Amino acid sequence: MSSANSGADARTVDVVIVGAGFAGLHLLYRMRELGLSVQSFEAGGDVGGTWYWNRYPGARCDSPSSSYQYFFSRELLEEWQWSQRFPPQSEALAYLNYVADRFDLRDHIQFDTRVVSAHYDEDRDRWRIETDAGEILVTRFFISAIGVLTEPLVPDLPGQDKARPKFLHTCRWPHGGVDFRGKRVGVIGTGATGIQVIQSIAGEVASLTVFQRTPNYAIPIRNPALDETDWQTRRDQADATHALTHETFSGFEYHLNPQSALDVSDSERRAYLEELWADGSLSFWVGNYHDILASEAANAPVAEFVREKIRARVDDPATAEKLMPDYPYGSRRVPLENGYFEVYNQDNVTLIDVNEDPMQAFTEQGIRTASGEHKFDYIVLATGFDAVTGSYSRIDIRGRDGASLNAKWAQRPLAYLGIQSAGFPNLFMVTGPTAPTTAFCNYPTCGGMQVEWVTDCIRHLTRQGLTRIEPEPAAEVEWADHVDEVANMTLIPATKSWWMGSNVGGKAHSVLGYIGGANEYKRICDEVAAENYKGFETA
Repeated sequence: MSSANSGADARTVDVVIVGAGFAGLHLLYRMRELGLSVQSFEAGGDVGGTWYWNRYPGARCDSPSSSYQYFFSRELLEEWQWSQRFPPQSEALAYLNYVADRFDLRDHIQFDTRVVSAHYDEDRDRWRIETDAGEILVTRFFISAIGVLTEPLVPDLPGQDKARPKFLHTCRWPHGGVDFRGKRVGVIGTGATGIQVIQSIAGEVASLTVFQRTPNYAIPIRNPALDETDWQTRRDQADATHALTHETFSGFEYHLNPQSALDVSDSERRAYLEELWADGSLSFWVGNYHDILASEAANAPVAEFVREKIRARVDDPATAEKLMPDYPYGSRRVPLENGYFEVYNQDNVTLIDVNEDPMQAFTEQGIRTASGEHKFDYIVLATGFDAVTGSYSRIDIRGRDGASLNAKWAQRPLAYLGIQSAGFPNLFMVTGPTAPTTAFCNYPTCGGMQVEWVTDCIRHLTRQGLTRIEPEPAAEVEWADHVDEVANMTLIPATKSWWMGSNVGGKAHSVLGYIGGANEYKRICDEVAAENYKGFETA
């Protein structure tokens, strides 16, 4: 592969893709199918995206394997067989490696390489891409598939440089694993990742101290093994499953209940919630009564139902009370768990509510809170991400007249359909800001919708002899207003979460993903394309 330090020596391709995770591989497959020359760059050492980076104990997919897959190849659907309803990290990673090998995608991917800048050349209608190795490429189409949750956050506490315990961020986990047997471990964070780590290592550590800022609602997972009979049935139903995921609010196989939680008797509602609970999936969140995210009154009995379930599993009433969420159910990402709450019944586990006992600093021996010092051998940072826009902020992206994308998004992330931003021609984004994200949608469904839309758009441009496309400024503002309007019809903006950028100091408080439903999003995108890419300017 050639390398260059000047524009004169730059290599030219039709398409540059950033990222080789679920969306990146799908894009690469489609761009190559269009007959375009394509180069993908991946910061990791191999394919896999989130499953390459997140190798922490207990990492597992909470989307059912029947919909957490590609549908673009009948051969792939016939060949691959998942072992479980909810596959572990190792199997999800193996699947993406199989896809890369099955379709000979690796030859188009340069690993261990970050794109550091992308500048648009107006005179040539081309993007100039530079990597951290100093290589320069010139491309017509620049497509980002860098993911929603890729840039890790660490606690803003002094003393980390002097602390002796080994720090482990869940999304930068050592590939060889970590032996926690007999060790003193502190875990900061109790989101979906923290829950998976905590329940997985509590039985092997000498002591485990959990630092919790926000307690979580969580649903006990039901994860049966799958045999050949199960998978033959799933293969036979694959087309119907794919169609169904495009028709539901969440992109899963779960329809929202059209009834209101308030229009049924207490006993009828209780029986329905017990039925959803027994399913052991996210259907309790995105297959529940349709109004639980829109009405506090409808949400209240569902939230209390979950709190009752938590209380019943924790022996100490004071500890159980610390684990009680006080915000509406479902207004933050709802994880699946497997014995998480029982962990707090173990003698070697301590729960610290940092709202009552704030963390003050990392020390040479561990962590100091207001009540004193806690000594550790390992400190696990399950502290989340600078979501959605954070990944873009690490790249110097400049469009027309040298305008910075990061500067444009400082106050409000503007991206029409979450796919393109005005002033940045031929820059496409998959699961960009204001598109449905992993927060509100099964990633393969919504990411796949956007990959197919981008593919169809580029095919259209090529056939029509057009050189560029970008949104009209008014269209992206109208879309952003619609995204906000839909969000404000729910309980979500009032709850602090990464969905709203609340976990990052100084970040604009704005909903980062479309909450109108995967089905409605697809309808809108299809309508825009059918109306000759309404809201876009082409030339």
